[in-house]
Amino acid sequence: MFAKFLVGIVVAGLTLGAVSTQDAHADQRKVTVVFDRVLPNVPGMSMRGVLVEYGPGGASPSHTHPASAFIYATVLEGAVRIQVDDEPEKIYHTGESFVEMPGSHHRVSANASDTEPSRLLAVFVVKTEETKLVTEDR
Repeated sequence: MFAKFLVGIVVAGLTLGAVSTQDAHADQRKVTVVFDRVLPNVPGMSMRGVLVEYGPGGASPSHTHPASAFIYATVLEGAVRIQVDDEPEKIYHTGESFVEMPGSHHRVSANASDTEPSRLLAVFVVKTEETKLVTEDR
């Protein structure tokens, strides 16, 4: 039920217009904020939906998110390899979900396939004042 709610949020967010950011790995990944809304019943917090698309073999560098961010992610297409903190690396397939607790270290986020694309939706509950959702490891 919650997953259907999140898909509804994404569809609503897409109709509002998406903001896209790309970097040097644009051919391997695309990250798009598809929803950004202040939570009226949780002062100072917002919900942001982020669509992450990986081309074949695509990956994101190891990273963290704001300390206030609770993240629920679901795989929309394909399969992704994920490792959060010191948990074992796991492959999630279409329809499967995972969470990142505030302060987590996202060590691995990658397409599990070298031939097919993958997509995931990450829904952040984060302090409204946070403008940078990802900090790559140095």
